[in-house]
Amino acid sequence: MIEVHNLVKHYGSVKAVDDISLTVDKGEILGFLGPNAAGKTTTMRIITGYMPASAGTVKVAGFDVFEQGLEVKKRIGYLPENPPLYPDMRVRDYLKFTARIKGVHPKTINAEVDRVAARLSVIEVMDNHISKLSKGYKQRVGFAQALLNNPPVLILDEPTNGLDPRQIIEVREIIKSLGSDHTVILSTHILPEVSMTCNRVAIINEGKLVKIDTPDNLTMQLQGSESIILQIEGPVTEIESALSQHNSVTAVAVQPNSKDNIATYKVEAAIGSDIRKELAALVVNRGWGLLELKSETLSLEDIFLRLTTKEEEVN
Repeated sequence: MIEVHNLVKHYGSVKAVDDISLTVDKGEILGFLGPNAAGKTTTMRIITGYMPASAGTVKVAGFDVFEQGLEVKKRIGYLPENPPLYPDMRVRDYLKFTARIKGVHPKTINAEVDRVAARLSVIEVMDNHISKLSKGYKQRVGFAQALLNNPPVLILDEPTNGLDPRQIIEVREIIKSLGSDHTVILSTHILPEVSMTCNRVAIINEGKLVKIDTPDNLTMQLQGSESIILQIEGPVTEIESALSQHNSVTAVAVQPNSKDNIATYKVEAAIGSDIRKELAALVVNRGWGLLELKSETLSLEDIFLRLTTKEEEVN
């Protein structure tokens, strides 16, 4: 649905986007992550046809963004970081105005406006002037205009910006539901939002695509081993020795507890080996007290920091 090949964007001597290539399939939700000034927004603006590229190609639904821009714009709903709102207009009038621009048939404009207003829960403010709305409602109205005419591709730049926690959860659910019928690219600074919403993550730093994969695959690639945390009551030295002797275990680290005879053990095992049942059986069969057992994985924050830090060191 979206094909980006060798995309480059210069601002004078600064290369804001540096040879980025990626594809986004129909029905996929791709999250853009990166520090400020990493090139996320510039890349999204080029995909929407909002600005030209210095080099490279971009296609949306088979149409070239630079040569068939009008066809591309018909197929994209765009929510920029600062929604394109007219503060002196009422919400309903603004959405009807935007619907006409997007080519919604005159006979269906009212129904289409009501549809997106209900989807984004702005029905109650439809007759209010946009200038009087809270930041959260302005964001919702901006999102609603992106959904007008039901475009197959949605480009969302910080879609939950300014929303309260309840509204953020609601918008996340909307984005996830949109993934079944739309191709979505969203950028965000809220890392849990990506893991809760997106099928894949594209991490961008200093204009370069550092990594693109699913959160689970990124974790496996970067972690290097499976980590299991156990809290056990029993003889520490004997327990450490028994855990270390398991064939899949590569290392055991012990952290004594303030209570006698209780310690926390971090067990490192080969990637792909799930030995939790075996370790639990070992502890129970020896008559020791198994107080806790859990897997430990890298968080998306850890992955982000590792990749962007590594990239900065290379440069």
